[in-house]
Amino acid sequence: MRSDRLGETLLPKRIALPVFASDALSSVAYAPDEIFLTLAVAGGAFATTHSWQIGLAVVFVMLVVVASYRQNVHAYPSGGGDYEVATVNLGPRAGLTVASALLVDYVLTVAVSISSGVQNAAAALPFLKGMEMPVAIGLVVLLTAMNLRGVRESGSAFAFPTYAFMIGIIGMSLFGFYRSATGSLPQAESAQFGLLPEPGAEGIAGFAMVFLLLRAFSSGSAALTGVEAISNGVPAFKKPKSTNAATTLLLMGAVSVTMMMSIITLVNLTGIKFAEFPGTQLTLNGTPVGEAYNQDTIIGQLSKTIFSDFHIGVVFISIVTGIILVLAANTAFNGFPVLASILAKDGFLPHQLHTRGDRLAFSNGILILAGAAIFLIFIYDAKVTSLIQLYIVGVFVSFTLSQTGMIRHWNRHLRTERDPKERRRMMRSRIINTIGALMSGTVLLVVLATKFIKGAGFAIAAMVVLFVIMNRIQRHYARVRTELAVEDSADEQLLPSRVHAIVLVSKIHKPTLRALAYARATRPSLLEAVTVNVEPEETQALQDEWDRRDIPVPLKVLDSPFREITSSVVDYVKSVRRGSPRDVVMVYVPEYVVGRWWESLLHNQSALRLKGRLYFTPGVMVTSVPWQMRSSEGAEERFEGTGSGAVGSVRKGK
Repeated sequence: MRSDRLGETLLPKRIALPVFASDALSSVAYAPDEIFLTLAVAGGAFATTHSWQIGLAVVFVMLVVVASYRQNVHAYPSGGGDYEVATVNLGPRAGLTVASALLVDYVLTVAVSISSGVQNAAAALPFLKGMEMPVAIGLVVLLTAMNLRGVRESGSAFAFPTYAFMIGIIGMSLFGFYRSATGSLPQAESAQFGLLPEPGAEGIAGFAMVFLLLRAFSSGSAALTGVEAISNGVPAFKKPKSTNAATTLLLMGAVSVTMMMSIITLVNLTGIKFAEFPGTQLTLNGTPVGEAYNQDTIIGQLSKTIFSDFHIGVVFISIVTGIILVLAANTAFNGFPVLASILAKDGFLPHQLHTRGDRLAFSNGILILAGAAIFLIFIYDAKVTSLIQLYIVGVFVSFTLSQTGMIRHWNRHLRTERDPKERRRMMRSRIINTIGALMSGTVLLVVLATKFIKGAGFAIAAMVVLFVIMNRIQRHYARVRTELAVEDSADEQLLPSRVHAIVLVSKIHKPTLRALAYARATRPSLLEAVTVNVEPEETQALQDEWDRRDIPVPLKVLDSPFREITSSVVDYVKSVRRGSPRDVVMVYVPEYVVGRWWESLLHNQSALRLKGRLYFTPGVMVTSVPWQMRSSEGAEERFEGTGSGAVGSVRKGK
């Protein structure tokens, strides 16, 4: 796609919702599971008693965060999101901290969402049991390929499954409440079981109970992930960008809250029992059900209970849940590359990440995200329970710093604003962001306190490493800019005194004669050919043929007692430089151009070593003189894309 077609990739709200909100929407498929798993530690009716309280706390934080981010998208619509807010208002270090946290969290979003999707699919498709890891990796590869086609194309492809999931969960919930109101809602299969506490958690009370509730709250806060993606993706919306982004945020929050509380309420109405160790914690008539018992996910058990006489409904819910969990990773595939592009533009990541690919997507960022997620899925064997412990920390670091930055943003503007109506609006926004900062900071402390040793410490370590790496990259780019800056000095404009040209010769053949011809055509001040005496007989034969052909360039023979070509040539070039420091030494290197990869291994190795050494020698310029072999015929057309349609050929106007 041509660069001037970038506007065609902008998203209307109906497509932006599945593109940017699929992560937050899909979290209702695993956040309730994590709440009930954590509360099940205490056993008995503890989960039933406290799950709705935890759910309401998560919903409250969700609404506060959504309201806070609606202020962000209006104040900073350029797409920097939390990174820009923190950098502008709290300084570069805070901005880089937010960026590190978000990049790590985006990778975890892909790993957790894909793994959770495969796990849900395995509940309906038994043949996937034991194959979760390779299937998850395959899905990451598929999602990567779809995103490389472009943002709008991937969004259009993902819109239907996302809306199908929303309709499925809300429809199931409404039907469940209808059956409950009419007295026809059955109890779940697991309702007959007793729930034993985990070993060591019997009779939990006092501080231990508070800590367990906080752990459940931090696990349920996974439902808040993905909220920040919309503020990072404002430039991808159609105009008016900020208004459309804020509306999409509101829709996402309302739908997520509705689905999550509906699921928690229906779990309690149907008496579902859910435990981390079902074989030992779940009992029937006082006897553990054993390892043979297969425990479905919360949504799986709900669908089988609510749709007890409608199997198609169970299958539909299972399918759309698995698909939405896979597609939830698409939020990260849109957020990570855009953020990486902004960081690359600011010099904190390699500049290649700022470049758009053939389909106007940030291809390099997409590929790096996919590689990192595949690595995590492989290391953790696609186990959601293990991966979820690394999750959430990053997003709440960014939430907290972003909202703190917004408070300073409003303080700064209030000092200069005189319009009473505008001041009232700013003060309302500041109150919202203050509540958001306090809530986010509290949740961050809870997550760190409850999950650090469970795995969150590894996520923090990854953020620190990324922070250090990005700092080093920025220093490198700053150092390069300083070194390359043109100074207003006459010395910078001085021409060299002379050009001393050297043509490297191994034998007399067509590449050598071409290199000599090109060197002569440049009319250097001094031109000579140089060869290294490795085999005396071959060197003598070369000199004889040189004289016989009457080549009008002097041939110098360098002695090499240890048969080392590279060092002999480099030492000679350095001696020329020492003798005339203001001269430029131009070294011409004849090279073969071959068409097959294995032929490259058989040629040009000495030339590569020589060039590698000479590149580091000041005052020396190296020119490769190519000679195309017959096997290279047609390669030019292939690289230009007129033959097989090479990647990037479209960008070259083909």
